[in-house]
Amino acid sequence: MFRAMRRFKQQISNEECIEILKKEKRGVLSLIGDDGYPYGLPLSHLYDEKSGKIYFHGAKEGHKIDAIKKCGKASFCVYDKGFAKPGEWALNFKSVIAFGKISLVDDIKKTEEICTNLLKKFTDDEEYLRKELENALARVQCLEFTIEYMTGKLVNES
Repeated sequence: MFRAMRRFKQQISNEECIEILKKEKRGVLSLIGDDGYPYGLPLSHLYDEKSGKIYFHGAKEGHKIDAIKKCGKASFCVYDKGFAKPGEWALNFKSVIAFGKISLVDDIKKTEEICTNLLKKFTDDEEYLRKELENALARVQCLEFTIEYMTGKLVNES
């Protein structure tokens, strides 16, 4: 069902893909939007190593939620900051593309856990975390992305 990577010599291991998903803070979630048009949006994410799932959070309504309700198929792309070899202009970076199914998280305890762990990727300020959960948790919709297929590769821009 999923295509093998054409440039297989550049493929990185599944373990490297997971490290990128764990370490990087943002990526682009792509959904099937209105009238079948692709809808890609940048989002912060949380990779849960125990479940192997990716979690997101956002508003309870809007284009993203409408798209998910119509079709649960999605892809998520993340790439690292990369590096340039000394004396070269081209950036070398690792990218990951995951394909899978996305769904709404309805459990408030799970939503709180996701939001807490996601926020901890950005700050260790416990007071800020407490205030955010207190003020915004009721308005948050979390999303669960179940990976069905994932590839990663080392890209050289030259």
